[in-house]
Amino acid sequence: MKTKLSLAVASAVLAAASSANAGIMIPAGDWTLDIGGVVNAYYTVTKYSGDNGAGTGPLGLGTDQSSVNNITTGLLPNYLSVSGKTRQNDLDVGFTISINPGASTTRAGIQNQDDVRGGSNQENRQAFLTFGDASWGSIKIGKDLGIYASDAILNDMTLLGVGSSAGSLAGNTTTLGRIGTGFMYADWKSQVAYTSPNWNGFSFTAGVTQGWNALAAEGGVGSTERSGAASAYEGKASYEWAGDVSGKVWASAISQRVAGLTVGGADRATAMDVGATINVAGFGLTGYYGQGDGIGQTVQLLGGFDAAGKSRDSDQWYVQGTYVLPGVGTKLGVSYGMSTLDGNSADTFNEIEDSMWTVGAYHPITKHLNLVAEYSESERDRDGQNGGVNADAKAKTISLGAILFF
Repeated sequence: MKTKLSLAVASAVLAAASSANAGIMIPAGDWTLDIGGVVNAYYTVTKYSGDNGAGTGPLGLGTDQSSVNNITTGLLPNYLSVSGKTRQNDLDVGFTISINPGASTTRAGIQNQDDVRGGSNQENRQAFLTFGDASWGSIKIGKDLGIYASDAILNDMTLLGVGSSAGSLAGNTTTLGRIGTGFMYADWKSQVAYTSPNWNGFSFTAGVTQGWNALAAEGGVGSTERSGAASAYEGKASYEWAGDVSGKVWASAISQRVAGLTVGGADRATAMDVGATINVAGFGLTGYYGQGDGIGQTVQLLGGFDAAGKSRDSDQWYVQGTYVLPGVGTKLGVSYGMSTLDGNSADTFNEIEDSMWTVGAYHPITKHLNLVAEYSESERDRDGQNGGVNADAKAKTISLGAILFF
């Protein structure tokens, strides 16, 4: 599970970060190039308690470690992004390519090692082109943030911090934030997607994305890999408004056929979500809910089916409140969320709940540099059946660091 997450976890925020802070603009003939990125690092202290039988899960809980200290990146990866745009033949044409280096390694003398001991220190999450026009929309082809559940992570306050550090993930490109404790990871996917024009705040996106393979057993450990037999279909719609009371509401969904299952041969994994965020006079409030069948609870299709090939139900939700101190600019926030995976009659667990409290302070000391302090308390509650154990484990993480946008 840790290896899978180290490869998949992290990041769904490059688009949000780059749009909020314009990078280095360079005119180049017919093109305008934009070079931008993020550098961040945090010192984290994670203390574990509870039962090993709770399982490691997405949170790094239930290990025999009493305390782990790390210096690592947060939920937002380090990245360097190069984008370009031009207007040709009545079309807006553009591209984006990014690289995402990690900030640490856990093996002496070894850098950029994709290894369970050394971590995955280099990833490439974006490589796509776009073309379109404001009158009819745009088409994207290539690798970018997935469509389903993308707004859930883009509105998570731990984007600027750490959230769940899952201590054993140090040496990888990112931490977990609230992934697996309130929403499913949108991930980075090869796709062909259409985005509509903005009609007075309303817009939608629909696309075909690369199908994932599925891991059947709880947490994916030691289980048989099932083939993603077909492409996934994803879509979302949103309405956004400005003013003294500004905000956004959205809904998204995903569907993918999964083949090679032990019983029935093939089934379909599906999920949907809804969310809203409202801002007024420095206060912000976000609420989110998602549910799925066969999709899992953390990384898409991980743990979504049992060993016999029967789909499992899951749901995710979180609430978040923030306040920006007038004149100072410091954003204070608190959030709580939970992801639940329901066991089937043949499973050794009836239900697994992963939850997390986070309290954070995010202070801009310059236009581009923010200092961050967070405290997060993650908990896994495993309700056993068929000989499986009842178990509970916690991980408490304090993180201090800084994040720079350019």
